[in-house]
Amino acid sequence: MSGAPLGPPPAVRPPGAGPRGDAPLVVFDFDHTLYDGDSGSHLFAWLIKRSWWRRVLALLLAPVFGPMVAFLPTRRLGISGFVWAGTVGLHRVRELDALIDAYVAGHAGRIRARLLPVALEAFHRHRERGDRVVVATGAPPELARAILAFVAHDDVPVVGTLAGPRFGAVVAARHCHNEEKMRMLRELGWGDIDAAYSDSSADLPLLRAARSPVVVNPKARAVARFRRELPPGTPVLNWGCPGRAGEAVAAGTYAGGAPLPADRAQPASVR
Repeated sequence: MSGAPLGPPPAVRPPGAGPRGDAPLVVFDFDHTLYDGDSGSHLFAWLIKRSWWRRVLALLLAPVFGPMVAFLPTRRLGISGFVWAGTVGLHRVRELDALIDAYVAGHAGRIRARLLPVALEAFHRHRERGDRVVVATGAPPELARAILAFVAHDDVPVVGTLAGPRFGAVVAARHCHNEEKMRMLRELGWGDIDAAYSDSSADLPLLRAARSPVVVNPKARAVARFRRELPPGTPVLNWGCPGRAGEAVAAGTYAGGAPLPADRAQPASVR
């Protein structure tokens, strides 16, 4: 399977042709990688703001659950508190999915503007040349799929946080985050990763698992850790996220045929 070089194949695969089963596997994070911001937070803020009593409930929960979000060991619990405030009264995942679709449809212009053009160029190039592309995100998978539909990539497999009914709401049952993201990918047969793109130090397990890791749009304070824990020469790029670190890449770079960063990240011996 994987282990095949990530360089361009002799020809682009015909339109509509799916990737080969042995094609290179490329995993993209979603938030701050393809999308400028935290898509899940934007969704759940909207869910909470739907009614005054949800806003009050969230304010009451904030002193307890807010600090938990800042720390990796308690992040899932902290996020779940606010997800609960936004979804209490729902009893089925399909009810949450329907609200997600309504949110995306009602905020189409704003959401579309958050999709990063340079990121989409790289994403499209990987797909166009026949790589197996997967999105792995901490957001609900229905949210990422609905947003990717704006750019005709809604058929890309998405691994995301799984929700389920609990305590009278629909909350995160399995958070696709950190080591758990890699476990979820492996369970689906996507553990042998040729290239991975992410902004987050929480995705170091994913980036370390990839033959060609690429850091995009990182927080400035995380860059030193990426340099320390990833192979020498790992690209650290900025794909148009204001306030984020990384070497700036101009729009049109990858569409114009420049090497993809995952190709440049590979050791010469495997090209």
